[in-house]
Amino acid sequence: MRLSSFLAVFRPALPLILGLSLGCSLSLLMVSWTQGETDDACGDELGNGRLVNSGHIRDVHDGQDGDGNEDFQPRIVPYHKDPNKPHKKVLRTRYIHTELGIRERLLVGILSSRATLNTLGVAVNKTVAHHFHRTFFFTGLRSTKAPHGMAVVAHGDDRPVWLMYETIRHLHLHHGNEYDWFYLAQDDTYTQAERVMELVNHLSAGQDMYMGRAEEFIGGEERARYCHGGYGYLLSRSLLARLQPHLDSCRNDILSVRPDEWLGRCIIDYLGLSCVEKHQEMRYRYFELQKNVDPEREDSAQFKNAFTVHPVSEPALMYRLHKRYNQIELDWTYAQIQQLQNQINNISELTPEGKAGATWPIGINPPFRPKTRFEVISWEYFTEEHIYSCADSSPKCELRGADKADVSSVLETAVGRLNERYQPQLRFRKRRLLNGYRRFDPTRGMEYVLDLALEAFTQKGHSQVIAKRVSLLKPLSAVEIIPMPYVTEATQVQVILPVTAHDQDFVGNFLDMYVMNALDTHDNALLTFLFVYDPFDAQRVSQTDVFSGVKAMIGEVEKRYGDVKIPWISVKTEVPSQVKLMDIISKKHPVDTLFFLASVWTEINADFLNRCRMNAISNWQVFFPIHFQEYSPALVYRDQQPSAASSFASESLRDGHFDRHVFEEACFYNADYMAARTKMAADILDNDELLESMDVYEIFVRYSGLHVFRAVEPALVQKYVHRECNPRFSEDIYHRCVLSNLEGLASRSHLAMALFEQEQANST
Repeated sequence: MRLSSFLAVFRPALPLILGLSLGCSLSLLMVSWTQGETDDACGDELGNGRLVNSGHIRDVHDGQDGDGNEDFQPRIVPYHKDPNKPHKKVLRTRYIHTELGIRERLLVGILSSRATLNTLGVAVNKTVAHHFHRTFFFTGLRSTKAPHGMAVVAHGDDRPVWLMYETIRHLHLHHGNEYDWFYLAQDDTYTQAERVMELVNHLSAGQDMYMGRAEEFIGGEERARYCHGGYGYLLSRSLLARLQPHLDSCRNDILSVRPDEWLGRCIIDYLGLSCVEKHQEMRYRYFELQKNVDPEREDSAQFKNAFTVHPVSEPALMYRLHKRYNQIELDWTYAQIQQLQNQINNISELTPEGKAGATWPIGINPPFRPKTRFEVISWEYFTEEHIYSCADSSPKCELRGADKADVSSVLETAVGRLNERYQPQLRFRKRRLLNGYRRFDPTRGMEYVLDLALEAFTQKGHSQVIAKRVSLLKPLSAVEIIPMPYVTEATQVQVILPVTAHDQDFVGNFLDMYVMNALDTHDNALLTFLFVYDPFDAQRVSQTDVFSGVKAMIGEVEKRYGDVKIPWISVKTEVPSQVKLMDIISKKHPVDTLFFLASVWTEINADFLNRCRMNAISNWQVFFPIHFQEYSPALVYRDQQPSAASSFASESLRDGHFDRHVFEEACFYNADYMAARTKMAADILDNDELLESMDVYEIFVRYSGLHVFRAVEPALVQKYVHRECNPRFSEDIYHRCVLSNLEGLASRSHLAMALFEQEQANST
């Protein structure tokens, strides 16, 4: 038995296809939208429920298309500028979909009540709301404690018909121009969100549509139908626009107890439309849930294909339905994957390479092929306890954290897949991992090769220990685009530089780099000094100022650049805590100030300032860069002269390392810092020494809900320096300072060579 290929579980990434409906927007090729009234005849012609087609107007009734063979032809509106009219200000929007009038596809409204909002309403929100762009919960009276994370709209009246009337008015008034479709359901309805979205994506937004489970009116003999509210129903934007003028008449003229029946009667009487379950081979599927039914045992085709299930009597049943439908979708996805793999395998036989042209796994990108030896992706060797490729260049380190969890998961998956493949003839049990190899291929994902010692059991109970090599792949799945707030590189950066008496010798180099990279280039950056006096120096400041030399250098810079002012602030403290210093700075600047908290060894440049602006996002993210620290020249070069090592080109990064133990540099907004300090105020009352034991990084981690972004920053380079570690700081801060000094001496190879030369000198 030989297993040469092994496929891990994956979910394929589906392509995102953006479809644009082009009407008169071809005229955008020659004009810009202007502010004010316009004579452009190309407006939104769906508001009255009719489609304009090459000058012909046709009505859409009962969900029918009319002449389905007639193509929609766009009408080009020529642009002629009138020289007699004044020029109008051009109004440009921030997003292209706003300018082109592209609307979101679907808005969901859930009709709830004060009694069920915190039970069934919460269950609906947790099961399906995250699948839709926006979901609103409409209720008559708001409960005393509304659930968090839910958009609740209270109309102030619990009467069912009044709630439906106010909901339709609200949707048209506030969202009628933002969405193409509106889906309404009750909170005792389970909705299969992905199937409803798929149905909507196959329906045209430019037609009147009233779609759901069609029901006969109570006591009525007419053929018209209304959509049952328990199974949900779809309303098109054009239907909503046509219905809006008649809502008041419907409220006064139509008497009904059921809100869904009232809405159906209103649509029939004033628009002549009836509820439909099928349109252009697209069917609205639903399932009526009987009492005491177990969703896990329900296996009918009607249940498996349903978009909605009703009635759902309790939240637990809602969650069980959600689990069951997720399993159905997962099984269907695996079946589709297997079918696609079989098709690819069959088609590969017709290619010039034959069956060998189908790379493993089938349907996944082939492995990356390096063009030069510098592009070769190296394999990492690991066991169940250790990994032999460490971040600090150590030959061996303990396997822990996410790496250990990853290895455990891969081993478990490997044994599980072997059992799936060979049972019932053989059953395997892992004894130990002999060898493990992994590498990350950017074209396909994480690859693994495992040598396993397995105990194989036969059906008769015999066992034998065998060695087996398996290959696994954890492929890259669908790429998710995370929305980020708007930022710009034009933001002003306020550089804050704390200076102690021990650090003033390094201020000259800092000022030189700041003048060259910020003032000479007219970068939008300001500098503020924070002079930290100890109590002894503060008493003698009138006779001898320890910072007089630094202040003289600041005066020379201000003389050279007449329009530049570099302010300074003097502070007296025995323990120069970052938090204490930032409290003083924060009070003297506006809340929208972008701070860069620097150190005297930092060398400012434009590349880093721009990354500071882009990575620090107000009310969203703070940025703590990991600077590049040069090694000690005395150990790295010894008797040799460094070749242009003083210039910070890319080659200078070879003789140093990224110092992960230093958290002194930071980019953040003043408002975010003030918000975190406000949350910290309660803890300070109980522990006055907390300010001295924490730094700004810990403040944001513990007291803010922001993203704390920590990343290496090649543009932030520091010369070698032996830092003065203050023992009055917390044990953690002092320990990090000591480690930074030790690891910043030199690399392991340089230290080994220095020890070797010392031993050679002692031996002679």
